[in-house]
Amino acid sequence: MAAYEKHVFVCTNARAEGHPRGCCAAKDASAIREKLKALVEQRGLKQRIRINTAGCLDQCEHGVTIVVYPETVWYGFVRMEDVEEILDRHLIGGEPVARLRLPESCINTERCPHKGGGTVQLGLAR
Repeated sequence: MAAYEKHVFVCTNARAEGHPRGCCAAKDASAIREKLKALVEQRGLKQRIRINTAGCLDQCEHGVTIVVYPETVWYGFVRMEDVEEILDRHLIGGEPVARLRLPESCINTERCPHKGGGTVQLGLAR
């Protein structure tokens, strides 16, 4: 079998209720992953695009978090209504969804506008 063109990891990590960082599981991550996986299958893309569950991606404040390889595109604050757009525009069309991309300054850093319980959604207009 040929290598996948895209490999998509959806964080479904669960933390205890009330944890200050939150978690993706509490934001419907499993349902988002299932919808993405179902759409990939419905469109006959299973040989090209792989959808996987991920444990903690350490982006809890940005959940639901998705990362797409090989481009290393990080998405944050993903909701159910964003799934089809990510599939159509990015996974099929090759154009990442800019409004959902996490800024480089938020990935794997100790400080970010979203950490510490803040609700600012830096450039992620809805």
